[in-house]
Amino acid sequence: MTDFSNKVVCITGAGSGIGRQTALRFAEAGAKIMAADMNNDGLQETADLISATGATVQTMSADVSDPDQVEALVNQCVSTLGAPDVFFANAGITGALKPLNKTSNEDIARVIEVNILGPMYAVKFAGPVMAANGGGAIILTASVAGIAANAGPLPYSASKAAVISLAKTSAQELSGSGVRVNAICPGLVETSMTKFIFDQARKNNTTPKLGQLNPSRRAGRTDDIAGAVMYLASDAASYVNGHALVVDGGLSSSMPFVPSHSLVMT
Repeated sequence: MTDFSNKVVCITGAGSGIGRQTALRFAEAGAKIMAADMNNDGLQETADLISATGATVQTMSADVSDPDQVEALVNQCVSTLGAPDVFFANAGITGALKPLNKTSNEDIARVIEVNILGPMYAVKFAGPVMAANGGGAIILTASVAGIAANAGPLPYSASKAAVISLAKTSAQELSGSGVRVNAICPGLVETSMTKFIFDQARKNNTTPKLGQLNPSRRAGRTDDIAGAVMYLASDAASYVNGHALVVDGGLSSSMPFVPSHSLVMT
């Protein structure tokens, strides 16, 4: 396990799913955790789980689409735990599962506000603080939906493509500061956003079919993504900057096709 002893890690969207699992992994590796979410009940559950590991944890209810709240989150992290060494801007929403012409303007705007402005404010407010403290790592949650179509609704997909661009352009803006900015692009992973897909599969006894189109032949787990985040945050990735790391079991490595036994080695 990578050692993050005495490192300060700030995580948004920490109340469930990928955010919670990543917070726990960092806590188990010795980090002090600043956890934020709008879901106060979920946030408290995460805090209790972290406390059970013996790690230090602080929490804050925050809407990442509000710049004042993101700035306050960074300031609270600094005042209670110290300047963040790692900022995982993970909070995001899917939005309505509808065609664009049937999606309300309000829903489109909300997806943009949370999924694009949230990570942007994280870079804006955490980046200079981390630079002044000698550097660190910012990781943004994008998605395979930001790389290709049919992995999510249009506003969600467009927002995640923007996050990938944000990681690249932010790395350039922070050149020479010691702060690296990267994105992760998860594939299908069971979280609160995708729970309905997994619930339906369990109901229909089709769970083994989830992830069947990727070479790994399974859906992702939150721990798969947490491991990728920890790598990008670690010294092992000290030369990885402005990169979008895809964690999808290999799905996006191929054009769509119908598997043929004559073309595979198993």
